[in-house]
Amino acid sequence: MKNILIILIALTLFSCNKSDNEADAFGNFEATEITISAEANGKIEFLNLEEGDVLQENAIVGQIDTIQLYLNKQQLLASKNTIYSKSTNVLSQRNVLNEQLKTTLIEQKRIQNMFSESAATKRQVDEVNGKVSVLKQQMQSVETQNAPIINEVKSIDVQIEKINDQLKKSKIINPVSGTVLAKYAEPNEITAFGKPLYKIANLNEMTLRVYFSETQLASIKVGQEVNVTIDDKDGTKPYKGKISWISSSAEFTPKIIQTKEERVNLVYAVKVIVKNDGALKIGMPAEVKL
Repeated sequence: MKNILIILIALTLFSCNKSDNEADAFGNFEATEITISAEANGKIEFLNLEEGDVLQENAIVGQIDTIQLYLNKQQLLASKNTIYSKSTNVLSQRNVLNEQLKTTLIEQKRIQNMFSESAATKRQVDEVNGKVSVLKQQMQSVETQNAPIINEVKSIDVQIEKINDQLKKSKIINPVSGTVLAKYAEPNEITAFGKPLYKIANLNEMTLRVYFSETQLASIKVGQEVNVTIDDKDGTKPYKGKISWISSSAEFTPKIIQTKEERVNLVYAVKVIVKNDGALKIGMPAEVKL
């Protein structure tokens, strides 16, 4: 009888220890994956990256052929110079008329002074006033001829800016620091706007998505530190994590996820941020204990 009692006590203690060590939530690690796509059309001159490479932000990792863009830009620059030559001729005419107008205005003032002293006739005044009026109209006509030329130059400048933007986008610049997860293109391949080139993700911090039942919500809050463990060859490996997000609405229990209460129908998704020491991988399962 005494032996049976000892066995029952041992089983009770074992059961209590198992309950204490049971995880509060289960989930899988994920990361924000970004697919980098081509922003230009043409042949890929080079693409210096491989799966597993760690890339820095704003690093130039590739180049798309720009010969056609360069030739188009040179053609526009030549057209712009031709148009400028037309504008130069028009402006030279305006300068000549402007000098004539200055001389005529001086003559007009002199004749008006003479007329006020009865040293000039009304006819002379009318003639000089007519000359001033004609010169002003001629200058206005020349400026009117120059206006469409200036607009044409502005139009070409806009086209050149578009080509400059396309030339800039022909450089494949990595937008974020991270690890290359997949490579979809190779040098000498023809690519097109929007075609995926590679996928990258920042793996320095991993996000563990887990699910808690409604009864556990009172025990968790954003910013709270939790204990995270993964399977290891020696058993389990511990990490420190911090809750970064708690869903505001419930959802049905996912089939691949379990919670502390097996019969719970509705759960709340929670994200836990964990610093990665290199051992954590996307999709790896983990446990959370409060």
